[in-house]
Amino acid sequence: MPGNFILDVRAVSKRFGGVTAVQRCSLKLERGKIFALVGPNGSGKTTLFNLITSVERLDEGEIYFKDERIDHLVPHNIARRGVGRTFQLIRVFPELTVLENLLVVTWQDWESSRGRAMELLTFVKLDRLQREFAGNLSYGQQRLLEFARVLMLDPELVLLDEPAAGVNRSLLKELLHAIHDLRARGKTILIVEHDMKVVMNLSEKIFVLDHGEMLTEGTPESVLKDERVMEAYFGR
Repeated sequence: MPGNFILDVRAVSKRFGGVTAVQRCSLKLERGKIFALVGPNGSGKTTLFNLITSVERLDEGEIYFKDERIDHLVPHNIARRGVGRTFQLIRVFPELTVLENLLVVTWQDWESSRGRAMELLTFVKLDRLQREFAGNLSYGQQRLLEFARVLMLDPELVLLDEPAAGVNRSLLKELLHAIHDLRARGKTILIVEHDMKVVMNLSEKIFVLDHGEMLTEGTPESVLKDERVMEAYFGR
């Protein structure tokens, strides 16, 4: 049925010179669920995120968000339609305060957005650090700050690129709780993550990439039992 899927990626490909990073990949995300995109290093996961958000232009295929084709749009227009993302490498503004890092992404005046920003800082338990420069935060706190900043525009689809990387266990617990809470609020979440324990605890469905191609998809339990997945990760 139309409208069943919030994201529909259809046979997309991306080449960099003679290297094919993504080869005819397709995936569909139902609304209001948590999905994971996994695979060995260099399998094309971040490239696929970049194609969905138009950071990179695809060479073939089509991408639809809420039944509207978006692969021709520029990144900020995709963000305004309701797709938010974090990056593998943290992108906070170190010389702005924690609060200013959230306010800087809004197109409304800062004063009217301040309440929303403080609500999100409380959500990720950074409200007491609102006046601290972002560059002074720990790595894990910067991850939480970037996560909160993505939520400033109230996206319907949230793409998280390795949110658990380098985050200590205490802050990771806060992050995972926040992700579960987002799902409870009806958001759809797609996570790229290497920590399989995080993936198994969070996701309802897993997509597995290998050498730029979609290897398989399924529940965490079925994917973990797939011999092709084990071979892709560990070899024979």
